[in-house]
Amino acid sequence: MTQRFAISPRETAGMNTTELRENFLIERLFVADDITLVYTHYDRMIVGGAVPTDKPLVLPNPANLKADYFLERRELGILNVGGAGQVTVDGTTYELGNQDCLYVGKGAQDVQFLSASADEPARYYLLSAPAHAEHPTTLKTQAEATPVEMGAVETANQRTIYKYIYAEGIQSCQLVMGLTQLKTGSVWNTMPSHTHDRRMEAYLYFNLPAGQRVLHLMGEPSETRPLWVSNEQAILSPPWSIHTGCGSSNYAFIWGMAGENREYTDMDAVALDQLR
Repeated sequence: MTQRFAISPRETAGMNTTELRENFLIERLFVADDITLVYTHYDRMIVGGAVPTDKPLVLPNPANLKADYFLERRELGILNVGGAGQVTVDGTTYELGNQDCLYVGKGAQDVQFLSASADEPARYYLLSAPAHAEHPTTLKTQAEATPVEMGAVETANQRTIYKYIYAEGIQSCQLVMGLTQLKTGSVWNTMPSHTHDRRMEAYLYFNLPAGQRVLHLMGEPSETRPLWVSNEQAILSPPWSIHTGCGSSNYAFIWGMAGENREYTDMDAVALDQLR
């Protein structure tokens, strides 16, 4: 498990492209037959990916957690962006199709990831936050998620938002998680943009066609910075930063947050004329 330390707006304003990418972009999360974990010091969120092929992968217990097992003091959100698979939690198996979500509560000791087919493996995106109480392990398929239609063709941001883990959905201590799918012909996400000083956010861009890119914008509204992002790469967004982007094609992204609350609508809007 690698680490990313918290960076202030002042430090970010002086960074070049390489430094921005080293601190805020996770370039490779999905590695065949492996689990990749990145520990961030933004609300102590862990961002990860698991790609089992012909054998199960077991959620590890990195030494720097100083825990008896990974979820001793944590909770976990799992969202599958690949082929069909199964996640086994303390002996109970949950079937996850593409874009299905599983919440695993504090106290679960044995978590294993499997794929239905090694030729089309599951690709599990992982988000874990500290937890102070136990909530039941819960599966929610995309068909069961709460869809919200937003945006318009005229502003190139027509999109469907699917909510999984949030105040009115799967219960958690502080984790919030869902995904957004842009419609064909729409390219802008999270526009108009916002910040939310009370919690960090992580993005995973996926379903981006080969050769296409997303231009992700971060930074304070008055001091924005660009990052070019490829398919299945993740962005760490500090609480003080906007997080918006424009693609060369339509795409999808998973959003996940941890911090002071689980209210999806807790955000501080930034008008377009305030962006610099």
